[in-house]
Amino acid sequence: MSSAQIEIQLIASLVAIACAIPGTFLVLRKMALITDAISHSILPGIVIGFFITHDLSSPLLIILAAASGVLTVVLVEFIQKTGLVKEDTAIGLVFPALFSIGIILIAQNANDVHLDVDAVLLGELAFAPFDRLYIGDTDVGPKSLWIIGSIVVITLGLLFTFFKELKISTFDTGLAAALGLSPVIMHYGLMTVASITTVGAFDAVGAILVIALMIAPAATAYLLTNDLKKMLRLAVFFGVSSAIIGYWVAHTLDTSISGSMTTVLGLIFLFVYLFAPNKGLFSVLYRQKQQRIEVSLLTFLLHLGNHKEEDERHVKHLNEHINWQKVQSKSVLDLALKNNMITIDNDIVSLTKKGKKFTTKAIDYIISNKNSEIETMKDRFFLFRG
Repeated sequence: MSSAQIEIQLIASLVAIACAIPGTFLVLRKMALITDAISHSILPGIVIGFFITHDLSSPLLIILAAASGVLTVVLVEFIQKTGLVKEDTAIGLVFPALFSIGIILIAQNANDVHLDVDAVLLGELAFAPFDRLYIGDTDVGPKSLWIIGSIVVITLGLLFTFFKELKISTFDTGLAAALGLSPVIMHYGLMTVASITTVGAFDAVGAILVIALMIAPAATAYLLTNDLKKMLRLAVFFGVSSAIIGYWVAHTLDTSISGSMTTVLGLIFLFVYLFAPNKGLFSVLYRQKQQRIEVSLLTFLLHLGNHKEEDERHVKHLNEHINWQKVQSKSVLDLALKNNMITIDNDIVSLTKKGKKFTTKAIDYIISNKNSEIETMKDRFFLFRG
């Protein structure tokens, strides 16, 4: 394995770590779409920075691009708070406007400079090792490696320093404010980190892969755990794994590195989405099926408890009295027998002691919940009257 291959994988892994941390909080805050907005709306900041410095490698481009990303968030928040449009609509209004301003500035003033849409949106990892950083005459490695590495160090430092504040403000802004924390500062701090990460990464890997690495690993981890620390670790793991596997897929197939990494991210998310133990599609469908069976069983037992007449409890007439299909009646009957809740004597179904006890508890539970709902409604009524 050549040094260039090692450097490409290292850069991609660092980008994955840098994106996974703010991405986790964005997913939890239901702000995943803002990443796409930031990745496009940074363009005017980059263009203005170039007009000032006339140097595509100037740190001022990163600073102004990050400021442009934060401006996007401020404008989205401002439009959303008017109450006239929802957040997704506000995002759809702001970032095309800012992106278009950047395009116009380029078209009017920088046609002779390699500063176009492709340069901004389509970074290529294969070329990252060739853009070297020199200190004097010493080659210290790819420039992207140092930029992304610095962002990772800063992001990890901020995470460890403000983890408690981020956690509280993410899950309960009211509690955060009551404890003297500032949810607004935490919010814009997170957006600033997301903006700087996006700007620092897109030159090496492209905005498309940045968006994928920011959201897909965090979304995948979210399906597997409710623990924030574990979710962060899983997001980093999925991001780094996808970056390395995607690179070797691209190497084997001789295709786009960023495209392969994004595809691997999508496949991992799809697998977890289908097979996650608690939140996976198949698990949810299975639980829904079980819940329907349990409701049917409870309906069946309540019917038996409320009817003493033998014709109402005859096996052949159950589907008529409960208005079920024969297949459903048989499956519920078999389930009740299996759990020793009924007995069948001459095709007449009767509740066992266990079945009667279960039915009584179920009725008490239904009544108590109903009373609780009534009391809640009364409280709200008197609250509104007062």
